[in-house]
Amino acid sequence: MSQRWALDIGANQVGDNATRFRVWAPKANRVAVKIEADHRQVVPMTADGQGHHEALVQGVTTGSRYRYVLDGSLERPDPVSRFQPDGVHGTSMVVDPGEFPWTDREWRGLSLKELIMYELHVGTFTKEGTFDAVIPHLPYLKNTVGITAIELMPVAQFPGGRNWGYDGAFPFAPQSTYGGPEGLRRLVNACHAEGMAVILDVVYNHMGPEGNYLGDFGPYFTDRYRTPWGSAINYDGPDSDPVRHYVVSNAVYWVTEYRIDGLRLDAVHGIYDFSARHVLRDIASAVHVQAKALNRQIVVIAESDLNDTRVIDAPSAGGFGLDGQWNDDFHHSLRVVLTGEQKGYYSDFQGLHDLSTAVQNGYVYNGKYSPHRRRRHGNSSTHCRPAQFVVFAQNHDQIGNRAEGDRLSARIPSEALKVSLALTLLSPQIPMLFMGEEYGETAPFQYFIEHSDPELIEAVRRGRRREFALFGWDPDQIPDPQAPSTFERSRVNRSGLDAVKHGLLRWTHALIEARKAHPVLAAGESATPLHSVRAMEEERVLIVHRWAESERHAVLIFGFNAAPVAITIDKPEGPWHLLLDSNSREFGADEQGRPAPELSVTSGGTSLTLSPSTVLVYISPDPRM
Repeated sequence: MSQRWALDIGANQVGDNATRFRVWAPKANRVAVKIEADHRQVVPMTADGQGHHEALVQGVTTGSRYRYVLDGSLERPDPVSRFQPDGVHGTSMVVDPGEFPWTDREWRGLSLKELIMYELHVGTFTKEGTFDAVIPHLPYLKNTVGITAIELMPVAQFPGGRNWGYDGAFPFAPQSTYGGPEGLRRLVNACHAEGMAVILDVVYNHMGPEGNYLGDFGPYFTDRYRTPWGSAINYDGPDSDPVRHYVVSNAVYWVTEYRIDGLRLDAVHGIYDFSARHVLRDIASAVHVQAKALNRQIVVIAESDLNDTRVIDAPSAGGFGLDGQWNDDFHHSLRVVLTGEQKGYYSDFQGLHDLSTAVQNGYVYNGKYSPHRRRRHGNSSTHCRPAQFVVFAQNHDQIGNRAEGDRLSARIPSEALKVSLALTLLSPQIPMLFMGEEYGETAPFQYFIEHSDPELIEAVRRGRRREFALFGWDPDQIPDPQAPSTFERSRVNRSGLDAVKHGLLRWTHALIEARKAHPVLAAGESATPLHSVRAMEEERVLIVHRWAESERHAVLIFGFNAAPVAITIDKPEGPWHLLLDSNSREFGADEQGRPAPELSVTSGGTSLTLSPSTVLVYISPDPRM
């Protein structure tokens, strides 16, 4: 596997018995590297006149600990540290990325259309909370659920052992309490052995507040902009070129040294860059160039609340060239239909019409006025391919940023959960589940931290209370993010699945298998719509008609109705085979669940009585048979 790229900053082993150290530190007049060995060695570094300092040190290899010494006295970990074994305030460790015994030589990755993603938090996915502890669950995810890719919440070194990961302070260092570099490599290697891709959540809009020493080295941050999470990164101000290089190198580093199959860029609306060429384009371009060099399929997916297709438009059309982005409008409109919530940003979404728009086009807010924002929002996404959007009914944000971190399973009955799962997994867009969603996990997922600074801890508590006030939630209901009990409550609990949860799990598997087996139910790759959506507001039913170039059709009926309703299927004409029925006893329906009939649509349409909260999937005969 050709690599054609090597990290040119940080500590890089040279030969068998030396390491080259290179750091960008324009704020320091003098920089030395201090080797923490039996005989502490302080080696002056040579400045290049452009802010970089470099030294080649003999006798330093993998496992050696070190720090940088700025101007003779200030000792700091390496901003490009590959491993922080003692946490964000400890020494850095030299790591040779070439030592790991990879066994995935034939792995080439998955295309965007093949992704059925499963977002998980390493610390709460298992009792052990490590990379290695995830590995025994991969056969379950692949075979019992049907997942093709796991998406890891951020794993860059953060303070303590309890954190969502968005407080990372060392972007190149996998979290020590999760298992560090070797643990992450073992997990990725095991995923590839199962034929599963690994998507990694990375944070390029800010750095965590504790252990963040970048400002001591150089102007990594700027006061020109503000983010809700910390100082904005300097992408377009004086001395921003090395900062951009630092971030772009990080993206290529993950896909090269760890063989990550895709990156999810956190909250790109918090990346401020008014350069002629946006840093997002640089990131996407660098990753795609490296993917070609490695002969692998690697995707770059953004989280963005801008509803701006420039993020995923091709550079030739003035876009940044990312492969896909999360579609929050799908989630928000679905949540409103399922629960009736109208506080905060949910006030922007009204009923099935908005949900049908999200399924049909991607964005609901396409330039129209947003009452919540009190301004127009977004642009049109009708020219985009459905496969450029990632959809979900739940994720870490939409669960954890609720006062009690309650999942949908705490708000709606199991039959409604089936509708939610079906609309997500049979969407023409790319589906993603959140850990435990496949069987209706009831444990909450709450916001947790483990900081050491009392003032910072209290600031986080105040910030959470202030944020939740917008939704009218009682501040006394908000769990203490610093308390270990908040973290423990958020662990996935797979023990003792009852009949209802087993039914949901079988339903999830059946939906995914149908998506894989029938191209008409897979991700839409054409900019020309191969689906249409009809919202029946009064009946609370959504009907999706999908077709494929093979001329095969599917009709998907999603019932959000509380009582039986009569509906009419008026196209296309012909016989239809019932592929899936959520009312089947196989999927946990009670004895009153009435099996749906086979269907034959005539020129006048065919009437059907739909049971409450029911999903029916009909497929036309294969024209080749």
